[in-house]
Formats: sequence, structure tokens, C-alpha cells
Amino acid sequence: MNLLTVGISHHSAPVRVLERVAISGGDINKILDELVLREHIAEAFVISTCNRVEIYALAETFHGGLDDVTAVLSRHSGTEVGELADHLYVYYAGAAVEHLFSVSAGLDSMVVGEAQILGQLRQAYGTADERGTVGKTLHELAQQALRVGKRVHSETGIDNEGASVVSEALADAEAALGGLEGKNALLVGAGSMGGLTAAQLKRAGIGRIVIANRTAANGERLAESLRADDVDAGTADLSGLAEAIAEADLVVACTGAIGAVVTEEVVSAAASMRREMARDDKPLLCCDLGLPRDIAAEVGDLPGVTVVDLASLQQRLSAKQGGNESERAAGIVAEEVRGYLAAQRSAEVTPTVTALRKRAAEVVDSELLRLDSRLPDIDEPTREELSRTVRRVVDKLLHAPTVRVKQLASQPGGSGYADALRELFELDPQTAAVIGTPQAEENLPGGVTVAQALLRGRAEQDGEDR
Repeated sequence: MNLLTVGISHHSAPVRVLERVAISGGDINKILDELVLREHIAEAFVISTCNRVEIYALAETFHGGLDDVTAVLSRHSGTEVGELADHLYVYYAGAAVEHLFSVSAGLDSMVVGEAQILGQLRQAYGTADERGTVGKTLHELAQQALRVGKRVHSETGIDNEGASVVSEALADAEAALGGLEGKNALLVGAGSMGGLTAAQLKRAGIGRIVIANRTAANGERLAESLRADDVDAGTADLSGLAEAIAEADLVVACTGAIGAVVTEEVVSAAASMRREMARDDKPLLCCDLGLPRDIAAEVGDLPGVTVVDLASLQQRLSAKQGGNESERAAGIVAEEVRGYLAAQRSAEVTPTVTALRKRAAEVVDSELLRLDSRLPDIDEPTREELSRTVRRVVDKLLHAPTVRVKQLASQPGGSGYADALRELFELDPQTAAVIGTPQAEENLPGGVTVAQALLRGRAEQDGEDR
């Protein structure tokens, strides 16, 4: 079994493709269930954010696991695997661990250094844990990834290189509106992204925030928390969206709904109301942070309306390079990956070492029984002293080789030492807990596209068939 990651993100696909693959909260449980029912997948969790969808799976084989994961993504998105393949990427074994640690550190985010991904990773693991689709391996990996992310943010200044997609979008809004202080904002969506947006609007000195949410109680809860911080906040019904937009200078949409919530018809109706209110000379800035998009593309063509969405942010931020703090963060990630993989390789030899010690104990017990039959008149204190002496001798003889084999096994390619130990001492593989040798990491040293991996898999299969 080895870790397999299949994903699609702002690095590999335009927003229009990401929208098709996006997984809403209600669908994640279905996908998790479907993944672990597949033949080659034992454990799985899914990270789904506004700019990435990644499946982390414990796979029995590389190509079998890849076929299973891409089949699930294809069915979910309603897109043929071949059509998705050029936009998907895949990592395996050590490369998959390195990718997850980089994600948790914020190095793979649209805004390098954003800390929101840590909460999203924690939520992804928690959802899978509640669903029962993660076991010991992915539990330990997720906890380690969270620890690595926290370490990077505490030991480097990577946070200063970018707060979040929300902050970047609001920076655009602030520039377009000549500042946010005293302005009216409409927040469509009261989830985690909505809460983050509200907090940043408060810091920007927004005049009033109106929250429109599908579940009215959640919208009111967010409004109450804002009022507790002395922010003028209220709520609106989604059916009255046009009226709320008419009174707003800024609209931020982040619902996670399937399909546009802020349509061209709604904004056109709001424009008519703005004329009646003598507000038609004021610009309207709309930020779409939803995936799939919450604001219809046609809204940006309406006069007096500017739309900032993930596609425009992606284009602007793609040229932004990380600085020295990103390099420091990458160094920490590399160090943590080496440590994690060394520990994993060392752990793989443990069952063999245990089997060897068990075998030695059995030999000692057998010989002591034989001694009892040959010298039945030995008194009990002497017998016990003989037993302790023999066991001490065996323990001392085994100590150095078992410690050394664990050290050697922690190095790249060290799994061969467990094989040698089993061969030298004629250990039954069943007794050694049927230790499987993972596919060599050098076969897939880094991320490759799914298209490349599928082609490689077909070529290998053709070779086997011949």
C-alpha cells in the first residue's frame, strides 16, 4: 500500500474546468464512500477548496488506484477521463507526501503563504474520519501534515507573503471603490469563507454588512457576531437579493452552491432600483469567490459593474513569485518529508524484527525444555538463573543487528534489509506480518499528469500481455 494523490488546481486548470470538478459539501460523503468501495483503495480523504480538488488515497497498486480515483472524478464531474486527464496531476509514495506537506504549508496556494488551507485540511480529514474512510496510515499522515503546516507558519514569515484569496480580492475591491471605509457590503454566503470575508471587511472599516444566506439562521448567527464587535450588520433573504444589491457598493459571493446565485436578471433589476435611488452613478464591485462560480459571467458585461473572480485572481497571482520566506518554508517541508519517509521505512522493518525476536524466544524455550528433560533434578533457583542467562545472551546477540537493520531500513531503498533478515533467519513471511515491498519511489520521482500516467500504465500492460 502506498499514498496516491490525484488532483486538479489553479496550477493545472482554468476556472471553467475547476468548476466542473468542484465537490460541494453534500457530495463529499458520497465520493468518500465510493472511493473506499473501489477494488484498489483502502483509505481516502478529499480536500475541496475554491481553487483545488485533491483526493488522497491509500492504494494497493499505482495504476489500479489511479484508475479507481479518475473513474470516481469522471463520474462526479460528468466528464470523460480523457477530457480531464490533461488537467489532472498525480503524485505517488514519497512525492505524494511532499505535495501534501507543501499544500499544508501554503506553498501550493494561489496566494503563497495563506493559512486558511490548514483549516481546510483539518476539515477534510475530520469529514473522512467521521465517515470511516481513513485508517492508521492516513490518520498519521494528516496529523503530520497539519503539524508541518503549523511549524512553517510559526518558524517563517511566509504569512506576510499573502493572507488569503479573500484579502487579495478585497484589495482589488478597495482599489476600485477608493477604499472600503464607510461603504455598504452585501455578503452572499455565511460559511467559513463568508466568515473570513466578514472579518476582513470589519478590519477595512466597512460601514454596513448585509448577509444573505440560504439558511437564514446561519446568516443571522454571523450578523450577531459582527454586531457584538460593533459592526452595523443585518440580514436579507435570497429572494430579495436585487434590493440588497441595489443598496450595496460591494457584493461578495461565496456560497458553494451549484449554479449562479447572483444572475444577470437579478443585477439588472438592482440597477433599475439604483437609478430610482439616485445611486446609478456609484460603481458596483462584485467579488465571486465561489467554485463553481456564484456570479453569472454575464454580470460583468453590465454597465457600471466590475466583477473580480477566481479566474482574474488566478491570472494576476500566477506571476507572483515567493520570496526568501517561501524558500525557508520549502526547506522545512523537505526536512519534514525526509524525516517522515525515514520513519515509515524504519517502521516497515519492525514486524520482521519482531518476528526474529519471537523466533529466538521460541528457540530458547525449546532448548530450556530439553534441558529440563535431561537434567530433571536441577533445583528451581538454578533453573531460573539458567533461563535468565540464556535469554540475556540471545538478547545481547540480537540487539546490535536489530538496531542496525532499523537504521539501514530508514534510508532510501532500505526495504531490502528486511528481506535479507527474513532470508538469513528463515522467517516465515506470514509470521513477519506479510510485509509488502512498496513500489520503488524512483519510478515516479515527482508529479506527472494523469494523461502521462495512464499512457505509462497502458504501455506496461501491453508489455505484460506480450
